[in-house]
Amino acid sequence: MSKMSHIHVIESYEEHHRAIYSVLSSILSCFAEANLFEQSQEDLKESLNSLCRYYPFISLLYLLDADGKQLCMNVPGTYFKDQPKTGWGIDRSKGAYYLLAIQSDTVVVTAPYLSSVKRELCLSASLKLNNEENKIVGVVVLDIDLSAILSFLTGESKRIHFEPYFKAMYSLIVFGLFAVSLILLYSSFKECIDVVQVLLDTHNKVVMPFGVVIYLTLALAIFDLAKTTLEEEVLLYKDILRHSSTRRTITRFVAAIIIAVSIEALLMIFKSALHGGGHILEAVWVMLASAMLLLSLGVYVYLGSKAEVLLVKSR
Repeated sequence: MSKMSHIHVIESYEEHHRAIYSVLSSILSCFAEANLFEQSQEDLKESLNSLCRYYPFISLLYLLDADGKQLCMNVPGTYFKDQPKTGWGIDRSKGAYYLLAIQSDTVVVTAPYLSSVKRELCLSASLKLNNEENKIVGVVVLDIDLSAILSFLTGESKRIHFEPYFKAMYSLIVFGLFAVSLILLYSSFKECIDVVQVLLDTHNKVVMPFGVVIYLTLALAIFDLAKTTLEEEVLLYKDILRHSSTRRTITRFVAAIIIAVSIEALLMIFKSALHGGGHILEAVWVMLASAMLLLSLGVYVYLGSKAEVLLVKSR
């Protein structure tokens, strides 16, 4: 699956931050217990592994004392299997996850930040635990992979398993379109050579290179279609739940078709004008059809953007 960019992650977080807080609050409230501070490193790892089976977006677990110093090694989750064992004794008293938790009696979730280990956007959920005498035992902290929890909440985690097969099929189609475009370029080159030969051998005959233009136009349209498919379906991340992504893809495809149809309409008009105007009416109808396509595309983009704004506001 194409990797979600930081901008997409932030935009999606702004849309789903309430759901993220609710999920993390329920998870940490059930998981965080005072006996965690009495467990060994192996026991903590086993406890986190059992949690990650249900919530694979959890990256790290670590425990802090009342002063913000880490009491154990970093316990890696699903997304940090190869992380070196570090962290014991690190002073984390200036971290937002500690400062927020020490001032609250409920689960707190930080704003997204860039992980120093993976260089990816993440957030931390933390909870302060007190003993029976109402003294602070410590703070339990869970680091969360932000893009992973967004995929989990939106249901994309299942689609990820099929994404490589989809991309492989799209790649085959794209390479086929590129091959057709190269064949058309070769045909236009041969046609151009024929036109040059006729001009050199027969000085009294005027030859219009309409075949060259037609081949080049078709090659341009097919190449643009292949390029759009490659970018939209293979290289770029595409959020199928966001209407703007679908609207962008449709806009690019229809725009490529409009350009090709418009060029072909112009060629028909020029050819008809040079040959007595026999098919000028058909050429005008093709030009009007391309204009209507352009107008329809504009209406679709406008109404689509308005609908998405209303949808976001309703949420």
